[in-house]
Amino acid sequence: MADTGDINVGSVIRFNGELVQITEYQHRTPGNLRAFYQAKMRNLKNGKQTENRFRSGELVDVVRVEYKMMQFIYSEGEFAVVMDNETYEQIHLSMTMFGDAAKFLKEGMEVKVVFEEGETPILAEAPTFIETQITYAEPGVKGDTATNTLKPAKIDTGTEVMVPLFVNEGDWVKVDTRTGSYVERIKK
Repeated sequence: MADTGDINVGSVIRFNGELVQITEYQHRTPGNLRAFYQAKMRNLKNGKQTENRFRSGELVDVVRVEYKMMQFIYSEGEFAVVMDNETYEQIHLSMTMFGDAAKFLKEGMEVKVVFEEGETPILAEAPTFIETQITYAEPGVKGDTATNTLKPAKIDTGTEVMVPLFVNEGDWVKVDTRTGSYVERIKK
């Protein structure tokens, strides 16, 4: 057991019998009242968001987790098949574990898988940034770069992202998988 001062954003705790991950965590001291921690949490089983106030010094059950880098091989319906690069063991993960970043997964990509006490996978994360190629984009008009206007473009995973007007078909771009937004154009 740990107290509320020992946890922060990203921690996995057992709350009301369910595994939750802390997504926002703030210490508050309102006026003449006692200090407390305001926490926003995401249930790892069903993805629901919850909020709770913890008193300062309150005991919480922090879950021991192990992070392991694994290789994404392919998707099979609602599941992603990943492989341990050391033992070559393959496991099936639900695509919902990746959240919105599941649409950016490509074969051979390194993903982070979180295990509870070394056995059960409870969470999976795609890389924060991916380098991908634009497979379809409307051609940009020369001289139309004065404004910060965006246009839709398809990347090689089949996902549509918004890119600046100067990005053309065949260009390589860096995309943030957390937000699905364009970061920069890169040379390949």
